[in-house]
Amino acid sequence: MNKIIGSKIKELRTNKKMTLKELSEKTSLSTGFLSQLERGLTSIATDSLLNIAEALDVELSYFLLSTSKRRERFIQKSYERDIYKIDNALHINYVLSNNPEDKTILPRLIEILPTNTEENLNTYQHEGEEFIYVLEGIITLFINDEKQYLYPGDSAHFKSSINHNYANYTNKICKILVASVPNPAATSKK
Repeated sequence: MNKIIGSKIKELRTNKKMTLKELSEKTSLSTGFLSQLERGLTSIATDSLLNIAEALDVELSYFLLSTSKRRERFIQKSYERDIYKIDNALHINYVLSNNPEDKTILPRLIEILPTNTEENLNTYQHEGEEFIYVLEGIITLFINDEKQYLYPGDSAHFKSSINHNYANYTNKICKILVASVPNPAATSKK
């Protein structure tokens, strides 16, 4: 990751015809540190990376998003994983595929944060099929007006036209693998 961030910084800096000294003056980071960073020899704190992003006139996410999407890749390393979206501050969706917008199926790792409110959870439906596999924790699956508890190793596979939703009413983070067809990332790009 350090090499990727460093190479992105160097590429942006040289494209803007900015010297290390100029970047150093704009960020209050030493030229020696910036040189090591560009070569991937050191790591950087988020606030310092934000200063560099501002000096180079890019969003912080530019440095954090995977560059592997430039060419077709079939394997995704765990450290290359991007957040796809965060639902209602309780579901963090990670994409498990490179170039998801080009794929028929969208595999995701979803971390479901604990909630202690068992208020009425709105179920929803959509086109296609959904597969859920529980990796860690216990989730409560609401499907067809029924409440089911899924434990690690349990799975559910259903038509997405059935009313459904899930929640984590425990005190630990739950992790589930979800595969959806059609791919919402592809559909949203059209």
